[in-house]
Amino acid sequence: MASIFDEDCLIPPLGGGYTFPNPRYAPKEGLLAYGGDLSPNRLLCAYAKGIFPWFNQDDPILWWSPDPRLLLCPGEFKVTKSFRRILKNGRFQVRFDHDFEGVIRRCGSVPREGQKGTWLSWQMQEAFIELHTMGFAHSVAVYQDGRLVGGLYGIAMGRAFFGESMFSLVSNASKIAFKALSDVLGSRGYDFIDCQVRNEHLVRLGARVVARDTFLDALEESLKGSSERDSWQDFKWEYEDGA
Repeated sequence: MASIFDEDCLIPPLGGGYTFPNPRYAPKEGLLAYGGDLSPNRLLCAYAKGIFPWFNQDDPILWWSPDPRLLLCPGEFKVTKSFRRILKNGRFQVRFDHDFEGVIRRCGSVPREGQKGTWLSWQMQEAFIELHTMGFAHSVAVYQDGRLVGGLYGIAMGRAFFGESMFSLVSNASKIAFKALSDVLGSRGYDFIDCQVRNEHLVRLGARVVARDTFLDALEESLKGSSERDSWQDFKWEYEDGA
């Protein structure tokens, strides 16, 4: 990533405003700009254009819009027989927008196989906590015997949800959070959950790869829908067999 500072680099630094390069012309890997800050206005402008920040602790802020993109349409979540048994046993409880800070802190601290450290820096965590207080960022928390064991968070705009990160302390906890999110968003008329980049685990759950232009076209339509700026604490979910 040090090459972004080369004299011949074509990746531009962001200026003082909230404008971004057109993501439709970004290279396929998706890096289109660096620098700027993680202020709420900049983040919301980025997500509205299909752009998200992703950078390591010691790097500058890097902004991405990869091609292709991974999306899950709520009605396409795949439930295997083994996962259906887990959903039906009722061992887990799901709550929306409960302990957002606890969810994002664990997303940043739980070790991941094959990964050293975390991309989810304290700076990023604080930025999303601020967006949560503004009503844009939301979480799904999964509990077992009163203990937080899994969850996810992301940003809702229009009829789109931008998934950011998830964690599990016990098997299947994050998968349950993802299923609950999919069901509730589907019932509320959301078009898709943006999963950003291809992930084989999410593909097995029903997410599909689409061209970046297809995603950006769908995003433009989704943002025409009304945004829910209230807390999601009243959202309820219980698994219904066959859902």
